[in-house]
Amino acid sequence: MYYAAQQKQSLYDRLGGEDGIRALVEEFYDIVEQDEAAKELHLLHLQGAGVAHSREEQFNYLCGFFGGPQYYVMKHRHSRLKDIHEHVPVGAEMRDLWLECMKKAITNLGIDGDLASLLMRHFSTAAETARNMD
Repeated sequence: MYYAAQQKQSLYDRLGGEDGIRALVEEFYDIVEQDEAAKELHLLHLQGAGVAHSREEQFNYLCGFFGGPQYYVMKHRHSRLKDIHEHVPVGAEMRDLWLECMKKAITNLGIDGDLASLLMRHFSTAAETARNMD
């Protein structure tokens, strides 16, 4: 019975709602800004509207992506990753770097087991969708 109830719970709820999503986004961007291995990803964010803007937009996006409030859609009227990233060169190397930073954030927050695996599957699919270069 517990397993069935857990399966029906959204990832948004399993992560702790807005607080959990915010913690994940903040940890992710802290890694992007501070980890030398993520320097290229950090520089890419600085070319756009900046990291503070990205933190807020990713929070808005992930809330809806994981089954919570559709803040990104309410603001932008869509949530198409290809369109969101059309101005950003996202190749396989940048995709993999983004995924590695997200994996570190998940680990740093103590998210493990099935939830961590499920999150990474969703993020892997999303990151591949955002890729717009070979």
